[in-house]
Amino acid sequence: MRTLINARVAGILYLIIIVFGIFSEMVVRSSVTVAGDPTATAENIRNAEGLFRLGFVANLAYLLCEVAMTAILYLLLRPVSSAVSLVAAAFRLATVTILGLNLLNMFAALLILEGPDYPAAFALFFLDLHRYGYALGLTFFAVNCVAMGYLLARSSHAPTTLGILLGVAGLGYLANSLLWFLVSGYGGTVRLGLLVPALLAETWFCLLLLRKGGGVPEWAEPGRGVDPGCPR
Repeated sequence: MRTLINARVAGILYLIIIVFGIFSEMVVRSSVTVAGDPTATAENIRNAEGLFRLGFVANLAYLLCEVAMTAILYLLLRPVSSAVSLVAAAFRLATVTILGLNLLNMFAALLILEGPDYPAAFALFFLDLHRYGYALGLTFFAVNCVAMGYLLARSSHAPTTLGILLGVAGLGYLANSLLWFLVSGYGGTVRLGLLVPALLAETWFCLLLLRKGGGVPEWAEPGRGVDPGCPR
């Protein structure tokens, strides 16, 4: 019987993750945060409180999608290598855990500004802490990207170039995260150049899932059959 797990479901979840992730980072956080100016940052958050709360919910929604998509990708790519697929899933779930807890730092900035007894500098501090928490989470995601790149490069269902590009994206994520912790005052100055491969690779992978579709049996590798542990 055809499995209920379908690649297009993963593709739809991936699309939600990409759109919500860009919205929460580029539209919400980047628009309200003024580096080194807690007063301006606090004023921006107060003036756009609804947008700030929406950004928090968008973050939460894409993390929920991440959990579901991770399970589907594990099942789809397990026929390539069950061990590497498990490693990829474990590191992606570790990323979700860290980023989920890190959302509390983002919300703490709003709670501080709602209270009468805290200086605005605390709000900026928690937003800065949120950025570092995000960098920490993406360190684990970098390993996921390298593992996923290996799986896609070996899979008969994806272009080898996509796997290589996703592996390069993982190295870019790792370099960007390490710069946050190793270089004082880094502030993401070369982040765009490092993360361009990630945007290209993840968008390409998303479109591949949406176009190809198919359940776990259809993603089995030639000559390997379907992993007997996969649900039908």
